[in-house]
Amino acid sequence: MPNRRELVACLAAGLILAAAPLAARAQEKLPVVASFSILGDFVREIGAERVSVTTLVGPNGDAHVYSPTPADAKSMAGAKLIVVNGFKFEGWMTRLIKSSAAKGTVAVATTGITPQALPAEEEPGKKDAHGHDHAGREDPHAWQNVANAKIYIANIRDALIAADPAGKAVYEANATAYLAKLDALDGEIKAAVARIPADRRRAITSHDAFGYFIKAYGIDFIAPQGVSTEAEASAKDVGRIIRQVKAEKIPAVFLENVTNPRLIEQIAKESGARIGGRVYSDALSEASGPAGTYIAMMKHNISQFEKALGAGPA
Repeated sequence: MPNRRELVACLAAGLILAAAPLAARAQEKLPVVASFSILGDFVREIGAERVSVTTLVGPNGDAHVYSPTPADAKSMAGAKLIVVNGFKFEGWMTRLIKSSAAKGTVAVATTGITPQALPAEEEPGKKDAHGHDHAGREDPHAWQNVANAKIYIANIRDALIAADPAGKAVYEANATAYLAKLDALDGEIKAAVARIPADRRRAITSHDAFGYFIKAYGIDFIAPQGVSTEAEASAKDVGRIIRQVKAEKIPAVFLENVTNPRLIEQIAKESGARIGGRVYSDALSEASGPAGTYIAMMKHNISQFEKALGAGPA
């Protein structure tokens, strides 16, 4: 017959075994799919250790022209929550949800944001090189205004709470802390723009990703490609911009991480404008790069704009 010590040891072992499934369940993370890198960063900031995030279009990836993979379909099928930008930014997402038989809740991060219209030159019926009609739609790049990013965060917070009510306190606390950081970021950007002479707040970028930035902060960007990187700039468009740069003495052109630099390099060479550096529009950099998070991206971009536009003629 076992002695008292042996009975206690057996009882303790039994309790440990019984608790193991509960511990495993407690450690399970909410599987979330984010359509592209900026949304993935937002979800990680708010979800922290309670979520496991898969980002479909990763660092330096172009969501405009992305082609989903079988691995993406598998991730979608296992997700409890799918976070998308909306405003038709991810034109491939509806097909992916259908083909993957995804059952997770779809949260649209731009819910509650008033979309800006596409630039006037993108006339209804105008198609890009792939035959896609991008006109008559809203500009999808709403994250370029930090005030909109705050709405993204609120929507993501609420979606995480709905998917994982037990994590409500964590999600609310993380969102509150992050929103304070966004308020500080917004102030930094406005202060940097104020340091740029008013007559030098103009530049060229590859595609129209900065429409919300223009309206919020007052630097005007001209882009040969239009709102989508799928759109192919014509020789007429490029020639018009080169003449405009010369006539209006536009100080700088900027390369984007998601576009081919050839077009911007041509404009710089033929117009005499300086290349102001690389900026991040539709995607973050790799984690070790200068724009590994949304806040780092916005700080990097405004530092590049201020450096190139605020310095006066080279």
